[in-house]
Amino acid sequence: MLKCLLAPAAFLYKAGVTFRHRLFDWGILKSEKFDIPIICIGNITVGGTGKTPMAEMVIAYMSQMHNVALLSRGYGRRTKGYLEVRADSHYRDAGDEPLQIKLKFPDTVVAVCEKRSEGIRRICAEHPEVDLIVMDDGFQHRYVEPKINIVMIDATRPVQHDRMLPVGTLRDLPEELHRAHYFVVTKCPERMAPIDRRILRKVLIQVAYQRVYFTRFESFMPQPLYAEEASGEPLAQGRPVIALSGIGNPKPFVQTLRERYEVVAEMTLDDHHVYKVRDMNALAALLEKHPGAVIVTTEKDAVKMTNRAKIPARVRSNLYYLPINISFIEDSATDFLQKLEEDVRGN
Repeated sequence: MLKCLLAPAAFLYKAGVTFRHRLFDWGILKSEKFDIPIICIGNITVGGTGKTPMAEMVIAYMSQMHNVALLSRGYGRRTKGYLEVRADSHYRDAGDEPLQIKLKFPDTVVAVCEKRSEGIRRICAEHPEVDLIVMDDGFQHRYVEPKINIVMIDATRPVQHDRMLPVGTLRDLPEELHRAHYFVVTKCPERMAPIDRRILRKVLIQVAYQRVYFTRFESFMPQPLYAEEASGEPLAQGRPVIALSGIGNPKPFVQTLRERYEVVAEMTLDDHHVYKVRDMNALAALLEKHPGAVIVTTEKDAVKMTNRAKIPARVRSNLYYLPINISFIEDSATDFLQKLEEDVRGN
């Protein structure tokens, strides 16, 4: 019933997106090319598809050969215009994901700017040593024409069965996937059937040079956010935990915790949630209600809780985050990254 009511809005949204693409195709709106190679990491759906872990993987590898900069819109920040992110920046000013990347790669230039063309020009002017830019979440932007487009696809929400917002999760047209160079399918089951991979390849590949890689998220032992205040012992299997998340698609995160621990409570918030005193008080109350439990959150959420003064001592001593990375199923990550480097250097 709800989908029927939302169908007209989805129709209008699709019409608007289609018209905007045609304006670019007809040359009325211009896509700008730059001399510096740009790798764009994007998707066509709302919700978490793994753009940030992919950006981290690309930065870590490419930094061995290049002076890399990351450019992001800085979604959810309270600032406007161009801003270079520092390790001591507040996430409300820089955005949670750019700050997360800056903290992991302190020597990498990380900048946010809603106008990507302006951001690229500022990076090139202020950091002439930079010879490669990784642009986060710009596939549907189109004012910048990157050298390489990497599109992240969620295996749990196949694009061929999805619908446009607000009925489904598509924010862009599947027909636009012809502009991608690489597809990275995330959240694949560990034993993904070959037939399922063939079907997805057939759906995604529209141009001969396109490549498809199948991956899943690999998580590690939860780490204390405030190591000096934690017990120092690793979390034992079956330990009671409180799952805390403010991300696009929290289901895989919670499922991972359930496989290892006893999830006694969940606190699920909106993507890019701004944590307030009442949230900290609610977490303290959950710890009181569940003696022996600890809080486990995502890396993205952990970045927002580094202000010691605003977090109760009991929450600090029981606050952990779950590190994740992208694990390739068929091919190796090295194969993907080496081909990407060849494309960066090639024509």
